[in-house]
Amino acid sequence: MAQVTTTSDIGGGRPALVQVILLAGGIGLLAAAPFFLYPIFVMKLLCFALFAGSFNLLLGYTGLLSFGHATFFGGAAYFTAHAVKEWGFPPELGLLVGVAGAAVLGLVMGIFAIRRQGIYFAMITLALAQMFYFFCLQAEFTHGEDGIQSVPRGKLLGFIDLGTPLNMYFFVLGVFLIGMLVIWRFINSPFGMILKSIRENEVRATSLGYSVARYKLGAFVMSAALAGLAGGLKALVFQFATLTDVTWQMSGEVILMTLLGGIGTLVGPVIGAGLVVALGNYLATSEFPVTIITGIVFMVCVLLFRRGIVGEFYASRLGRMLGFEHRH
Repeated sequence: MAQVTTTSDIGGGRPALVQVILLAGGIGLLAAAPFFLYPIFVMKLLCFALFAGSFNLLLGYTGLLSFGHATFFGGAAYFTAHAVKEWGFPPELGLLVGVAGAAVLGLVMGIFAIRRQGIYFAMITLALAQMFYFFCLQAEFTHGEDGIQSVPRGKLLGFIDLGTPLNMYFFVLGVFLIGMLVIWRFINSPFGMILKSIRENEVRATSLGYSVARYKLGAFVMSAALAGLAGGLKALVFQFATLTDVTWQMSGEVILMTLLGGIGTLVGPVIGAGLVVALGNYLATSEFPVTIITGIVFMVCVLLFRRGIVGEFYASRLGRMLGFEHRH
């Protein structure tokens, strides 16, 4: 696996204060967004931003390229939708069912996949994801090509009606912020530091006595669980779960989001997801295929922004002035 460029999201002294102000400003913009933009669009953006962040946890900080992350995203969407609609679970418990199901899928897939490296790891995850896709196509509870439709949003904590757009939006925003906080805490923990050392030099990490396979598996399961959180949330937002969420194209889309924003950065996947979702939303009615436009944008970013949009910003003079340190 090629070495991944990383950046630090935490500075020191005055730059740290600037970063805190930027963070507070970003949260403030998200809080005000439903009053100026279509709430469903922003909620979709937040779901995919969390999905991309979970994938970046595996690629950017562990160095593992998975082509099967749609399994966890779409699988959790099915689990959450089924639990809420058929079992009558409240939305928060339905989300937990989706996260738990995605974590189990991540454990099973990870046990097989982490035995290989590089392209072999990627191909195993793709093969297992395709097996899960055909399972979803045939399983009775998924309703095949029709999917699970008319999923009720229910009432959060028993009294907050998520059928109201603003209530649903702030619920999604809260879950998104919690998910991003978990990712930040994970990558800045001792466990996350060991993952970075494994990514940089796996042989050296093994020689120091670390159980590389166990750390990789732990990262894989954590990434799957967070992807499941995003998938379950999307099922509640759009009130359906379909085969689209478990296709290999969905796995490719999250890779694109992460690479565009900048792998190994905390906010890079969020920016990349915003760009891809915005292109898909605003160009959906145009005669020119959205996939071609997205491909052109990706080519331009690869040629001009080799580290991704946020990665290049961190490496710039302004990024260094704000305390975003770039390192290999």
